[in-house]
Amino acid sequence: MLQIELIPGAISEMLVSTSKTKVLTLSDRYGLMAAIMNEFLVEEELQALNRILRYIINGRIQIG
Repeated sequence: MLQIELIPGAISEMLVSTSKTKVLTLSDRYGLMAAIMNEFLVEEELQALNRILRYIINGRIQIG
């Protein structure tokens, strides 16, 4: 089975970069996949992850 690990601080960095550029890059998508599969996220990371997903759903961030 493929093991995917999330880089520490990646979620908050992803939130900052996507908020500035309004685009979710391919590497950001892999980061989201790793974050979603991670069972050990702290509350702050979960909130940032949910915020990114809401931005995508609402069209504030485009998938590039």
